[in-house]
Amino acid sequence: MGRVKAVKKIKKTGAIRKALIKDVKVLHCLINEFASDQEMLPRSLNELYEHIRDMFVYEEEGGIKGVCALHVVWEDLAEVRSLAVSKEARGKGIGRELVRTCLEEAGAIGVTKVFALTYIPDFFRLFGFDVVDKAELPHKIWGDCIRCPKFPDCNEFAVVKELR
Repeated sequence: MGRVKAVKKIKKTGAIRKALIKDVKVLHCLINEFASDQEMLPRSLNELYEHIRDMFVYEEEGGIKGVCALHVVWEDLAEVRSLAVSKEARGKGIGRELVRTCLEEAGAIGVTKVFALTYIPDFFRLFGFDVVDKAELPHKIWGDCIRCPKFPDCNEFAVVKELR
């Protein structure tokens, strides 16, 4: 099974592609705009550079309008994270296509379970994710969540999808 194609067309106005080093500063602004509104966790420039290979972007007319990452956590587990679509580009299905691309990538590399932490679990239910107790994700809790300023009183929902 091969990897996801590098470019995926959406509504003939833009495309999804793997993120490039030159995109990081734009991604940093996009993600941290949502973080400043308490809608997601902030990401440092260093973290974005370190995880650039996890990220997909939606580009339209030379500008990045959305981002989403697939981060492998363990041999059978990956996380969809850092999903952000610019406020002016919302409602076009960009977020849905970014998540679909991450799920396709997960399947292509052999991941069997994908999860996300989200404030909007209904969005992920559209893809077949189920809400679970965060305790079912010890790799995430002890790897990332423990360093979060909201830990242990986080009000995000954990959602999980079995791919096989």
